[in-house]
Amino acid sequence: MEYLKTKKQRRIVVPKKKAKKKLYFGPEVQDAIIRYNDLDPDKDQAKRNKIYSEEIHYAFDKLCENIINTFKFEYFDDVYIDVKQEVLSFLVMNMHKYDHTKGSKAFSYFSVVCKNYLILHNNNNYKKYKTHDDILTLDSHRNFTNDTNERKEYLEEFIDELVKYFDNNILNIFKNKKDIDVAFAIVELMKTREYIENFNKKSLYILIREMTDVNTSHITKVTNILKKHYKKMLHRFYYHGSLDVNNIDKFFN
Repeated sequence: MEYLKTKKQRRIVVPKKKAKKKLYFGPEVQDAIIRYNDLDPDKDQAKRNKIYSEEIHYAFDKLCENIINTFKFEYFDDVYIDVKQEVLSFLVMNMHKYDHTKGSKAFSYFSVVCKNYLILHNNNNYKKYKTHDDILTLDSHRNFTNDTNERKEYLEEFIDELVKYFDNNILNIFKNKKDIDVAFAIVELMKTREYIENFNKKSLYILIREMTDVNTSHITKVTNILKKHYKKMLHRFYYHGSLDVNNIDKFFN
């Protein structure tokens, strides 16, 4: 702040505020995606193409670029531009699956879809490398620190949604009171996982027994049922980037 003194006046000069940098994937992009999805692909393809090219393409392209550069996936044979184009095409093919009425922001939704697609194919490529390369070659090729952080973040996102799914559906999955008590105890441990130091199976079973007063075989029975849901949810999370946490019917009909 600067004071200017003249014979006629003394006034305060307020520095101009810097203009906020425009988000490359802001609310206007989400609105464009919604309008794109609302149009009939058979009757309004020209309008859809215009919306995509003028309002969506840049945001998708930049999103793919940022995620590829941030996580630095190691096991792709193709050059960067081809990998980016492959992921971009995958986002466009799956744009119709985004449903804004479920509360998720388009940026978050497509970030997860993009990252999951890359993780899935990166892991598949790693298995191929593992078949043909010796372990020393793999170790020199792989960024273990980045890989660990990437997997941890991915798992955290999945578990958070899985907890919501179980919270909303345990009463649909189980009818017996003991089963319900055990299931909610397991979900409670999932919620407080960051505060539990010992994650070995025996210790967790002891915790659940203390919380529910049921025997080990009963805990195992409930756990096996939840595992089936876990596998279904993980598959959906890989390919769609999110879970329908309020609906059980889609997975188990």
